[in-house]
Amino acid sequence: MSTTTPTPTPSPAQHRRNGGDLVVESLAALGADTVFGLPGQHALGVFDALRRSALRYVGLRVENNAGFAADAYARTTHGVAPLLVSTGPGALMTLAALQEAAAGSAAVLAIGSQVPLAGIGGGRHGYLHELTDQSASFRGVVKSVHTARTASQIPSAVAAAWESALGTPHGPVWLEIPQDVLLAEADVPPVAQLVVSPKELPPRPELIAAAADRLTGARRPVILAGGGVVRAGAEAELLALAERLRAPVATTFGGKGAFPWEHPLSLRSWLEDRHTTAFLEDADTLLVVGSGLGELSSNYHTFRPRGRLVQIEADLGKLESNHAALGIHADARAALAALVEEVGERDAGAAARPGDGEAPASEEAGAGAPGPGAAGAPGTGRTPSPETAVSDLLARVRDRIAGQHLDLEQQVLASVRDALPDGAVSCWDMTILAYWAWSAFDPRGTNALHSAQGAGGLGYGFPAALGAAVADPARPVLAVSGDGGAMYSVAELATARQYDLPVTWLIVDDGGYGILREYMTDAFGAPTATELTRPDFVALAESFGVPAVRTAPDRLRTDLAAALAAPGPSVVVLPVHLRMFAPTHQGS
Repeated sequence: MSTTTPTPTPSPAQHRRNGGDLVVESLAALGADTVFGLPGQHALGVFDALRRSALRYVGLRVENNAGFAADAYARTTHGVAPLLVSTGPGALMTLAALQEAAAGSAAVLAIGSQVPLAGIGGGRHGYLHELTDQSASFRGVVKSVHTARTASQIPSAVAAAWESALGTPHGPVWLEIPQDVLLAEADVPPVAQLVVSPKELPPRPELIAAAADRLTGARRPVILAGGGVVRAGAEAELLALAERLRAPVATTFGGKGAFPWEHPLSLRSWLEDRHTTAFLEDADTLLVVGSGLGELSSNYHTFRPRGRLVQIEADLGKLESNHAALGIHADARAALAALVEEVGERDAGAAARPGDGEAPASEEAGAGAPGPGAAGAPGTGRTPSPETAVSDLLARVRDRIAGQHLDLEQQVLASVRDALPDGAVSCWDMTILAYWAWSAFDPRGTNALHSAQGAGGLGYGFPAALGAAVADPARPVLAVSGDGGAMYSVAELATARQYDLPVTWLIVDDGGYGILREYMTDAFGAPTATELTRPDFVALAESFGVPAVRTAPDRLRTDLAAALAAPGPSVVVLPVHLRMFAPTHQGS
């Protein structure tokens, strides 16, 4: 009988720096202080190096959830969130999260391991987790793909990936490093400094001048602000421009918080509403900033503008992709700041705008007939002020919702809003209450509401909330999921407990995939594959050592507020069936 003598573990004094050390040294040199991830066989070199670094490691139980946590951390901090995972299955498990990061412009730097160099290409050595071309799986999802094939390449590869992630627009990137490179001795000095220059996108002056001229001369200017405003931190510039133009502002679902909800010019976020769609269509000049006017932002592609469009978009592929416009390929903050300055210089000679007490002499060529947003006050022949037009529109929206007998849904959403402290972050999964929140929830702050509406994958809410809590553990964070989406993330109750994160998880338990149940019933008369057996979520949470309570609509505000005020993680379960408001793009 033979025995194998284990290899002694070297002491820190005996340790010879390797590729793993170069990874963590490079991240620290670029300003990282936190990394998310989950270890695996080929990645152990970099995880071992974490022991010798000052980086804070937050480990989740599923790679996809680690990606969602990194996504929300990046959104919350406006910075880069490193994500460390292993080869093959571990790497591929991040794809849904990276798709969401790409849709939401979150700067996630995913660093995955690879099989040893000799096995890259697939099939020759039969390594565990081996793929024929691992990086190919990421090319259609992330901004850029990077590889380091020697230890000395690692710092430059990490810096290039970091620079790409932070370039305008922000987005996820993929860097892979073979196992033997991570373990190879690094015969180079420790990484002390790395300099990056993320790509900026200043607007072209002649385009700003043309846009300012159109906006200043418009009689009914309106602004639609998307997620690009929030990612760029351009809320102040948007407010300044809107007030200078006296232009009503609607925000897309991804742009929640870009404009103050209670502002007299705020159209809020009722984009799945025919009255709002008509108001946007009626603008003689509509400024779309930080949005590609995709499916949700265009009320399922029913939006048909009658006036001129000016579009500011950092993602070149989205510029004029759905509607012809004066397209400005630029960072939202830089472009809005330039417009504020240019419009201000031209403002003295501007034509009379709504609210100046003058009726328009004629409609601008090509603008079409005035619609609901421009209706004159009865008997006056005058165009109402922008503030009055906004108030009238919101009243029509309220009346439409009131006619659908959805008091329970509005009560539940109001209870959540009342229980959540001002300034607290909320993260929403793909569930009926989140669909309500997209349109009707006041985030009471900028960059304070995150959801998975970009790519639309289930399971985002709770792990994203964990990432937001890691970014700022001093304030409570709310996660909202349905029971179907919650089952994607229940393992992360252990993560919440392990790191004692102040996240309260509201699980709306309706016994199935509620929104799919509605879709199928509306389309086919009956649902299929939507009903679910689920656990006792209260008992399950308590088995992880996480306090939990089962509530009801009339107690939700009190129970949720108490959970949010308590230290550490908690779960609130609300057994209730909620309904969506009518899909107004179908003429309801």
